Amino acid sequence: MARTFKVVAEQGAVGFYQGPIAESIVTVIKEAGGCVSAEDLASHVSTWENPISVDYRGLRVYECPPNGQGITALIALNILEGFDLAALDATSPEKMHLMIEALRLAFADAKWYVSDPAFAKIPVKELLSKEYAGERRKLINTHHATLDFQRGAPVASSDTVYLSVVDGMGNACSFINSNYMGFGTGIVPKGWGFTLQNRGHNFSLDPNHPNCLAPRKRPYHTIIPAMVTRVPSPTGRGMSKGQGEGRAGGEGEMLYASYGVMGGFMQPQGHVQVLSALKDAGLDPQSALDLPRFCIDVEESGGRVAVEEGMPKTTMDALQKMGHPLYEVSGYERALFGRGQVILRDESGVLCGGSDPRADGCAMTV
Repeated sequence: MARTFKVVAEQGAVGFYQGPIAESIVTVIKEAGGCVSAEDLASHVSTWENPISVDYRGLRVYECPPNGQGITALIALNILEGFDLAALDATSPEKMHLMIEALRLAFADAKWYVSDPAFAKIPVKELLSKEYAGERRKLINTHHATLDFQRGAPVASSDTVYLSVVDGMGNACSFINSNYMGFGTGIVPKGWGFTLQNRGHNFSLDPNHPNCLAPRKRPYHTIIPAMVTRVPSPTGRGMSKGQGEGRAGGEGEMLYASYGVMGGFMQPQGHVQVLSALKDAGLDPQSALDLPRFCIDVEESGGRVAVEEGMPKTTMDALQKMGHPLYEVSGYERALFGRGQVILRDESGVLCGGSDPRADGCAMTV
């Protein structure tokens, strides 16, 4: 691995995607029955993407665009904005029910629409409109679970490492990296000390699906670092921009939080739950991360909802009566609920950080 880093430091991306490292990658994949060629690696191009965002109760929440699943969290937040979550206890059954339902609706859309925008037209602006959120919100029964939400039609989708860094001026970096399942494929190019990722796992094999498997195409991607800013008022230093795409941190916007939650399809669910704990419940970063969470199994429609130990029994009992198929998760398996890091910046510039108790990590100053 040290030799790999030395080559990359000296030669940059070319040293990885061409030359001896690339040759070793192609060889080991072919030995395993795969079909990646030297040409495939040499033709790789990285892209700079503009984030997508929505306004949520005076904050602007930024996420990675498709082919990332950040839009899932934004759709859910748009739906939840129509409910007075601040009036509900942080772990009340009423609040948990609304968040579960909003996320089921969001995943119903994301599992269809999130794909490579170079191959499919994705109606990002329409999916993130307040009008569309209002229509989807009407589908929520506040007293009973709905397990079979279908995707909407806005026009007439844990080996991960996450870090957050904020400096004294309020500049922030929200960064995430992952090989996906455990050690990715578990395949190591001989002599180079790293494992190959298996992110292609999230393609669809349905040829009619926007996210269907195809050459040189990016799949539904789960890793999504997040950033949140304070939206300036019309009388403030800057005007609020509209929904949709834009650079993180527009005119007059000040950093509110740099944060992320690792864990596959748990990530947008964790983003929604942690942000609601920060904004709606008024908790500090560590307290927000310490709250027990839920995780919907989104691999199938109407999937079960895992609930973390520590969730009040009265809440679990009430959710089950509403029709939610729950099961409790404890011990080491709590890693299912993600591992988050949060740095909050108040209006005077004071920073406050928290690190998830479900994994190794820490909040520190340098």
